Amino acid sequence: MSLSIYSCRETTEEKTEDAVESMGEDVENAAEEAGNEIEEAGQDVENAAENAENEMEEEVQEEVNETDDNM
Repeated sequence: MSLSIYSCRETTEEKTEDAVESMGEDVENAAEEAGNEIEEAGQDVENAAENAENEMEEEVQEEVNETDDNM
């Protein structure tokens, strides 16, 4: 009788350890995925800022050229 109780307790402990380990892996994967998404969003912001800078430089250059043409 004590052997079956011990075996049941051991099985329960193993299942609990497996569940906790699985949860830990899920959290780790979710954190890595979130990190990747944040990195992508940061790259998108950087690209948008570079595009805006290029557009502003083009507009300034156009204005300079128009001013030179009008003189």
